[in-house]
Amino acid sequence: MKLCQCGHAGDPRKACACSEGEITKYRRKLSGPLSDRIDMNVTLTPVPIASLGELKAGESSYAIRSRVERTRDLQRHRYAASRGHAVNAIAPRRVLWPNLERNAKATVASAADTLGLSARGFDRVLRVARTIADLSQSERIRESHVAEALRYRPR
Repeated sequence: MKLCQCGHAGDPRKACACSEGEITKYRRKLSGPLSDRIDMNVTLTPVPIASLGELKAGESSYAIRSRVERTRDLQRHRYAASRGHAVNAIAPRRVLWPNLERNAKATVASAADTLGLSARGFDRVLRVARTIADLSQSERIRESHVAEALRYRPR
């Protein structure tokens, strides 16, 4: 969703026409329970039109796809004996929690208190952290994985 009703909040090229009150009212439309159901929130800035034609070297779609397929295979293998879930997105806390390193457990517990995470929000952080760990081919969920997952939480 846009950051404000006019769509220009955070846009370096065009000033936002919304008042703080309007922005607050607009953002309240996304209720807490609905927001809890969103795994990742990423703010994107507009791409300047002039740069759309530029060819920049980056990771190829093939390489990204290969990494994602490898990660999905890892998850299918991990959960092969489990009933009802075959991917991290629906894995229960009881399966994820034992795979967190001690520092990761402390970080997510502290963040839950500080950010006021609901049980659902807490589980979402664990699931995203598990996926980040899988993408980096880490067997355990580290503090850095939890920290990255927390950065994706809706504000």
